[in-house]
Amino acid sequence: MAQLKLSTQAWTSQTVFILAAIGSAVGLGNLWKFPYITGENGGGAFVLVYLLCILLIGLPILIAEITIGRAGQASPPQAVANIVRTKGASRGWVFLGFNAVMGGLLILTFYSVIAGWGLAYFVDSLTGAFQGMDGNQAQQYFDDFVASPTGLTFWHSMIMLMTILIVVKGVRSGIERAINFMMPALIVILAVLLGYAATNGALAESAAFLFYPDFSELTTQSVLVALGHAFFTLSLGFGTMMVYGSYMPKDYSIVRASLWIVAADTVIALVAGLVIFSIVFGNGLEAGSGPGLLFQTLPIAFGQMTGGWFFGTLFFGMVVFAALSSAISMIEPAISWFEQNWGFTRRKAAWSLGLFSWFLGLGSVLSFNLWQNVHFWQDKTFFGLMDFLTSNVMLPLGGMFTALFVGWVWTQSERDAASGMPARWSPTYSILTKYVAPILVFIVFFESVAA
Repeated sequence: MAQLKLSTQAWTSQTVFILAAIGSAVGLGNLWKFPYITGENGGGAFVLVYLLCILLIGLPILIAEITIGRAGQASPPQAVANIVRTKGASRGWVFLGFNAVMGGLLILTFYSVIAGWGLAYFVDSLTGAFQGMDGNQAQQYFDDFVASPTGLTFWHSMIMLMTILIVVKGVRSGIERAINFMMPALIVILAVLLGYAATNGALAESAAFLFYPDFSELTTQSVLVALGHAFFTLSLGFGTMMVYGSYMPKDYSIVRASLWIVAADTVIALVAGLVIFSIVFGNGLEAGSGPGLLFQTLPIAFGQMTGGWFFGTLFFGMVVFAALSSAISMIEPAISWFEQNWGFTRRKAAWSLGLFSWFLGLGSVLSFNLWQNVHFWQDKTFFGLMDFLTSNVMLPLGGMFTALFVGWVWTQSERDAASGMPARWSPTYSILTKYVAPILVFIVFFESVAA
């Protein structure tokens, strides 16, 4: 691969870069998975373990990915190739970049399907479809919704179309403009919902559910859950932070930006949990998990509570913003690679990759209806297979080899120069990237594959 530079692509400010990275990290998982697994695994005790895992896994690998991107000044495969050439290291490391590009693209194929559910529920809430809805009606509504391949295909298509229309305009005119609107809007909506929860919800009960440290519920499995979520929550392993780092000027601080990203991602997840469970408990409902919480339990609450139409619409609007900010980050590494190495224009790359993701996503659409009894491997539907392949195999391997690449290919002085690591933190960072993070991510990989 020839040495290539991204001279025409750059963030206008460090704040925009941080917002874009936060937007990538804050997705659907933050709005239901983290709050639920926190309450399920000991509340405040789990939060403490999770924060430790973030420091041992999430933060070191986040810094490593951004550093590779900025040092290589290119898409993930090209960035790794550029560094390998200067170091005289094995070209086999380029696999790391290819794995990242393909991982993000494959995740987008099914992520856009679930994001489409959020968009559909936003429109439904806006039109008052949830008013007066009880539990049986909410269950039937959701069952009828996912049973329609035509309906799911339409909403999947809308998410993919919006994603393409944003990224086709480039970094500054497309991604930056979208992020500058969506992330402040998401934070404002979250603040409004928190204000409602503080005055009309069950905020104290929600806080106890999330933060009361019950160490008796903290098991070995809880630690593994914390390890896994600390890795997945920051959009690590699928090239986003590498390609976003490649658009980052040399005078921006990678370490400072990474600390902001980690802090914001964690705070938003916890505040979302406070909001969600305040609404759930305040309406006498049980806390569900996964899609059931967002698409079955919450519509009942919004249908019964005072001002439910307004707050339900705000909530699902927030879901759409979170989903879109993540979706654009999943396709961007592949677009960058197609521009640099295949001679595609951004427009051609965006539409080609978007249509590929849309088409493959139809398999996930059908997994919930016409293909629900069709299994491909280990009794998995097409949706389940895509989720397993990316989340359990490609992303953990990508994160593990990212840490090993930064820890072993560069010397400590080269690593510090590329990342801007303060001298007092450098020895600790070296140990984390060389030994601690790779070993812990391998444990996540082994447990998820063996499960």
